[in-house]
Amino acid sequence: MKNNTSNIKNTRAGMLRFWRYTVSHPIFAFGLLIVLCNLALMVLAPYITPYPPEVADPFNVRQAPSAQHIFGTDPSGMDVFSRVIYAPRIDLTIALAGTSLSLLAGIFLGAAAGFWKNWFTEGIQRICDLLQAFPPFVLAMALVAVTGQKIENVIYVIAFLNIPIYMRLVRSDVMSVKDHTFVEAAVCSGGSGVWVLFTHILPNVVGSALTQASVNIGWAILLTSGLSFIGAGVPVPTPEWGAMIAVGAPTIITGEWWSSLFPGIAIALTALGFSLTGDGLQEFLDPTRRS
Repeated sequence: MKNNTSNIKNTRAGMLRFWRYTVSHPIFAFGLLIVLCNLALMVLAPYITPYPPEVADPFNVRQAPSAQHIFGTDPSGMDVFSRVIYAPRIDLTIALAGTSLSLLAGIFLGAAAGFWKNWFTEGIQRICDLLQAFPPFVLAMALVAVTGQKIENVIYVIAFLNIPIYMRLVRSDVMSVKDHTFVEAAVCSGGSGVWVLFTHILPNVVGSALTQASVNIGWAILLTSGLSFIGAGVPVPTPEWGAMIAVGAPTIITGEWWSSLFPGIAIALTALGFSLTGDGLQEFLDPTRRS
């Protein structure tokens, strides 16, 4: 009973401290607001879109922004506003799924590479070196071309490209922690290497990887949009920001700017929001940087 009461008090204290940090850091609060809005759109988009996001209206092609169509219509007659607010269901799903897969794989591989020294962990590091030698977008484009233009394949490609980031981050943290006194005490008490790694070391190093994940989500959204823009990502007419820009780009020279401008703003704001949130969380979780 006392333990439950203590846990509740600690949770409340942590939430209060996070609230105070958010209020005192408006830039972090702005980024967090953008992230929360995008997450809300993932759930609420089907209920708040004024028009079906994938239904073309041949009688309202390339309509400028108006009271009927707030963001106008694209060259196919689809409502741009409906597609912009529906796109987070696609872009964020891809980014969250791909980042989560790479985070899990990177944590386990990085923990193994930092704790043990053998041919397997050395091989993992060399493979990561090879992957990071290629430009990410070029490698992503090649992998999607080989595996096929499907949402699932885009998720796997993002996960594959992000694994080296988390692997190196966790590996360096594990190497800096494994020689601490509390780890040596756990080994001397008879604990196996796996038990010591997952019970005593990983809980102390996983925070930096989780913080990095929030930044990589924004990067994953940019990569997904870039692949869709060149026709190698999410297929049309799926409401996706990069694909929307690609559809509207040819009409910019004729003065029909709205088809590309609004999804472009959405991409920029979302990537900025996750970046600011990641920076703020890193400072919040690091006592040496917290103000």
